[in-house]
Amino acid sequence: MQSYSIGQAARLLGVSADTVRRWADAGRVETHRDEGGRRLIDGRHLAAFSVELAQAADGEEDVPYTSARNAFAGIVTAVKLGDVAAQVEIQAGPHRLVSLLTREAVEELGLEVGVRATARVKSTNVHIDRV
Repeated sequence: MQSYSIGQAARLLGVSADTVRRWADAGRVETHRDEGGRRLIDGRHLAAFSVELAQAADGEEDVPYTSARNAFAGIVTAVKLGDVAAQVEIQAGPHRLVSLLTREAVEELGLEVGVRATARVKSTNVHIDRV
């Protein structure tokens, strides 16, 4: 499973690294240390925490509308595989994006909960790039 540094987690969550450190110190985010002593966050834990943050923030502030061409860097929070099709959810800061794509594409990209990905939105289509 992929792990994220405090700085990477901060960028994915749209907050400062100091905020993530405070959350970790307070026990809101579970961390572990690598061989070099750096604190890391497991991708699955970060995915779940990002969903919690987004749900807690619903209605707290107005989210600006944007143009049709946007890239939303975030973390995969859910993958539902069918025989041919798949549904992938990404939490990108306060934005939850859902994309329907082929099962083959999900497997080729290695998309799973906790993996960093970017949802690219143009009109009614969402394309996902693994980062």
